[in-house]
Amino acid sequence: MKKQSLLVILQGMDASGKDSAIENVFSNCSQAGMQVHSFKTPSEEENVHDFLWRAHQLTPAKGMMHIFNRSYYEYVLIQRVHRIISKKRVKKRLQAINNFEQLLQFDNDTHILKFFLNISRKEQQRQLRQRIKDPEKQWKYNSKDFAEAKLWDRYMDCYSYVVSHSDIRWHIIPVDDRDYRDYLIAKTIYKKLRHLVPKMPTVKVKKLSH
Repeated sequence: MKKQSLLVILQGMDASGKDSAIENVFSNCSQAGMQVHSFKTPSEEENVHDFLWRAHQLTPAKGMMHIFNRSYYEYVLIQRVHRIISKKRVKKRLQAINNFEQLLQFDNDTHILKFFLNISRKEQQRQLRQRIKDPEKQWKYNSKDFAEAKLWDRYMDCYSYVVSHSDIRWHIIPVDDRDYRDYLIAKTIYKKLRHLVPKMPTVKVKKLSH
């Protein structure tokens, strides 16, 4: 029976490998029970609703696993880094996120795994330059990524604040070694799924007397 669901959140700086991690870790999973959602620039409709409106529509139904490539945390990270919202608003939004995640857990039996893909500054620069040189990666190139990379210290401060003020723990995944990154993510999800798999009930059968 469909009683539980799993939400996997991948956050990280540009070039930390969110797309490739999803491809490598989940490529052999059944598409019937899994969906991937990317949180890109919000649409006009999404902007006129509260910041969790879009996310709530994409959370997994019971029996499903959904992967968020970036997430509702973007409304804290990007908007604070660019000084769009105040520190007070950041605190309020994180409180709302904690309440939202508790709602998913306790009202819908949604288990949440959050991964911060922790790339080094040097490796990020190398990966961004590869997007210019490597024809197979040029589709990822965006000149804005280099501008965002200059805000590294602001992003690190925001990530540190988000991780330390979340009720649900974050798994900090080093990603300079891409194979090790994929291994750690896969291992963590596997352990969680093993825990969620229901066990068949044991039934004692009485012997018939002759």
